[in-house]
Amino acid sequence: MLSTTNATRLTFSVIAAGLIGMGVAACSSPGRSQAPAASTTANASAPTDEQIVAAWNYLYGRYLVLQQENYDINVEKAGYNKIKYNPLGSAQFVNPNLDVAYLEAWLAADPDHAVILNVPKVTGRYYTAQLLDGWGEVITNINERTNPDHPYGKFALVIKGTNPPVPADAVKIELPSAKAKLLARVELKGSPETAVKLQHQFTVVASPDTKIDAPFPVPSFTPAAPIGAEIFDHVSEALATYPDAMPKAAEFQASAINVANYAKSNDAARKRVNEVVKAKAVPGFLQHAKGFGTQKGGWSVTYVAGKFGNDYVARDIVNYGGLWANVISEAIYFVGLNDSNNHPLDGSKTYEIRFPKGERPDAHVNGFWSVTLYSVPDYRVVPNALHRYNLNNVSHLKANSDGSTSIWLAPVRPKNVPQDNWLPTPDGKGFSLNFRTYVPKDEVQQGQWFPAPIVNVK
Repeated sequence: MLSTTNATRLTFSVIAAGLIGMGVAACSSPGRSQAPAASTTANASAPTDEQIVAAWNYLYGRYLVLQQENYDINVEKAGYNKIKYNPLGSAQFVNPNLDVAYLEAWLAADPDHAVILNVPKVTGRYYTAQLLDGWGEVITNINERTNPDHPYGKFALVIKGTNPPVPADAVKIELPSAKAKLLARVELKGSPETAVKLQHQFTVVASPDTKIDAPFPVPSFTPAAPIGAEIFDHVSEALATYPDAMPKAAEFQASAINVANYAKSNDAARKRVNEVVKAKAVPGFLQHAKGFGTQKGGWSVTYVAGKFGNDYVARDIVNYGGLWANVISEAIYFVGLNDSNNHPLDGSKTYEIRFPKGERPDAHVNGFWSVTLYSVPDYRVVPNALHRYNLNNVSHLKANSDGSTSIWLAPVRPKNVPQDNWLPTPDGKGFSLNFRTYVPKDEVQQGQWFPAPIVNVK
C-alpha cells in the first residue's frame, strides 16, 4: 500500500519458533519507555465491546512494527547498526518502489553511546534519510528541505535525555528511545549507476559496546489473519518497549491495560474478549483497510501518514499495508483498489488513467511521481514479459492526439495503445495501484489534486 522496503511480514506466516513464546520482562532503563502502571486483575472494570475493539486497534500498530523487527533481526539476521543496501530494481518484497535506490537499517543507541549516521552530498535528484520510531511515526527526515543548513554530513543519534560523546562536526538528533528505523532513498532519475554510488555512501558508525535489547517477541500472525486476543497477553511489557508520540497515548494505553487485566480476571472474560476481537475488531479492521481516508476516482489517500495525531486506526492501516510511510511534505501515496465506479480492480479488464493536456503529474510535484501495479492481497509486483511494474516521470509516455496523456492497465496491450503507456495486469486476478508523489506541491498536500480517475474501458 505504501512506500516500504521491508514489509516482508506480509508474506511470512510463521515467525521462527523462538519468537512465538511471550514473556520477556520489561526494563526501565533510560532507553526504554515505561508504560502506565497496570492495575491488578481484580480491579479491572468490564470494558464495552467498543472499548475492546479500540484497545485492539491501538495495540495492533505497535505489534506490526514489532513483527517486522523480529523478522529482520531474528530471521534475516540483519543486525542493528548495519545498513542493508537493497539491490537496485529488486522487487522481491512487498510494495517495492522501483524508482529509487533504497537502504535501510535498525539503529540502536544506549545512554553512553551515540550512533553516527553519515549522509553524502546529493544534488539534482530526490533523496531523504528518514528516521522512524517503534510505532511507525516519523522522527525526522534528513535532506536539504528539513536541514537546509546541514543537509549532509555527520548526524549523531542519541537517546533523548542522555549526553553521550559525539563528534564536534556532527548534528545531534534525539531519538525518543534506544531504537529507530532508518529508511533512505535516492532517486534513480535515469542514471542508476550514480544513484547506487550515492546509496553506498550512506554509512553508520556505532560502538561495539552499545547495549541493545533483543526484539520483544510476538506471536505469529498474517495479513489475512491478524493477531487475535493474544495481543492482550503482555500489554504492559509491550508498551514499555517504546514511547508513543500520540498526544492521547496515556489514555489509550490505560484502556488497553484495563482490557488486558479484564481478560486475565476469569475464563468468561477471556472468552468474551476473544469473541469480540474475532467477531468485531479483526473484521472491522480488514474492512477499513480496503479503502480509507479521502476517496475519489478509485483512489484512496490519507493525509496523516507519518504523523498520525490520535488517529491510531489510520496508523494501523498504514503499518498494515506497508511500514515506514513518510510525512506528507515528503510523500503522499494514493492507493487504487477500485475503479471510478467503485468496483474492485480486475486484471481481466482494461482501464485508462487519462491526464488532461497540461495536467500530467509532473506539474504537481517538486520531486518525482510513479504509479506501480501490485497483486492483492500480497502486494507483490505482477510478473510479466516486459518486466514492467511501474510508470513514472522519466517513462517515455506518448501523448494522445488531443494533448492528454493516458496510462493503460490491461492483461494484453489494447489496440493502438503505445507500449510505453501500458502496464500489464494479472489476467483473472485482482490488483492494486500505488501512485506515489514525492515532495508534492501544496495543492496535493491540501487535497486539491488527485490522480486522474481509474476508468474501466468497456
